[in-house]
Amino acid sequence: MTEAFLHYIWQFQYFDKSSLVTTEGDPVAVFSTGFRNAHSGPDFFQARVKLGDIEWIGSVEIHIFSSGWIDHRHNTDPAYDSVVLHVVWKNDLHVTRTDGSFIPTVELGPRINDSLVLQYARLMRNPELVACSGLLTNVRDIVKYAMLDNALAERLELKSASVLRRLARNNNDWEETAYQTIMKNYGFMVNGEPFLQLAQAIPFKVLMRHGDKAEQIEALLFGQAGFLQDDVRVDEYYATLRREYSVLASKYQLHDQRVNKHQWRFLRLRPANFPTLRLAQCAALLHQRRNFFSHLIDCRSAQDLRDFFSVVQTDYWLKHYHFFKVQRHDVSQLGDASIDNIIINSVIPILVAYGKSRSEDLHVERAVTILQAVHPESNMITRHWKQLGFTVKSAFDSQALVQLNNGYCLRRRCLDCKIGASIVNPSVT
Repeated sequence: MTEAFLHYIWQFQYFDKSSLVTTEGDPVAVFSTGFRNAHSGPDFFQARVKLGDIEWIGSVEIHIFSSGWIDHRHNTDPAYDSVVLHVVWKNDLHVTRTDGSFIPTVELGPRINDSLVLQYARLMRNPELVACSGLLTNVRDIVKYAMLDNALAERLELKSASVLRRLARNNNDWEETAYQTIMKNYGFMVNGEPFLQLAQAIPFKVLMRHGDKAEQIEALLFGQAGFLQDDVRVDEYYATLRREYSVLASKYQLHDQRVNKHQWRFLRLRPANFPTLRLAQCAALLHQRRNFFSHLIDCRSAQDLRDFFSVVQTDYWLKHYHFFKVQRHDVSQLGDASIDNIIINSVIPILVAYGKSRSEDLHVERAVTILQAVHPESNMITRHWKQLGFTVKSAFDSQALVQLNNGYCLRRRCLDCKIGASIVNPSVT
């Protein structure tokens, strides 16, 4: 037995309510179960119940055993004085508020159908990554689709909230925020943090003062990333960047904010993912696509965004993955899969955050439409869901399934999931 299960039982009233009484024998009528509280304090607030002849509006606290009230020290916490009803699996102790007044208690254990308890226990004890994996064929498609919609909305909310926090740190500067968000994405999983540190170390406005000169953009990025510290004269391009950076770093007082060269990771990366090449591709984007944020907001489709990010790095980086090492074959520009990754993980959250900040649903709707036109991610999570029979046609599907996995399955939040809840109590679907 878990409190999460009792929360679920109480919220949806999946227990025998006939002749419902408190442990003291007073009749109970539930008019409203209240609202789930995700923060500290009682589990449900603004519940409306009738105890005996008196109607109460207040909080409901839930425990497996009523003695949990004492174990959690609610008897000394004024935040729990608003509790009008204590709901428990088994009553083993009378409890009181901080002023010593008695709290009415309802015992649910004998009133819950054994089949619900057994089905929930079956899910919780399943060692599989997806607890309901062996039962999914019993779930109607409409329930699955509804949950995927919920999961996607939750993922977009989480990602856009991260963008809005960054926006607040940047004093509501959308250009700076978009630049930092996309720069972090250019590092992908391995070098994301150094890329973000680099973006924070070179303000977007500084880069745009030199946006018409590709060489100076590269000098600022590579120099501030710590790659121009060696006094090497055999490579003319490297020497030129080093001279440019020396002048610009002094002009903008950048030396103290430089990223440590040792933070960049090359080990076990394919050359196409080397941070040096990614920096060159970033420089090309910043040089060829000015007014960064407004361009992104104006893009109307996934193809518009692909065109936006499809830029070719300068000649040197068409023959190099790293300084000094010339390649026989041309080095390709940023690939389609990488561009789609940036659209999914950076552009979409920016669009949603912008829409929410302005209360304009148009941008949120456009973000969802674009997701439906972008190829799905292929990773361990999406492949697992495919094996379980889910169709993954677009990034809309893959993002929803990633959130379902990370936000629900890994945390065993089966009762907060429409799919899991329908398995525990199929009679309600």
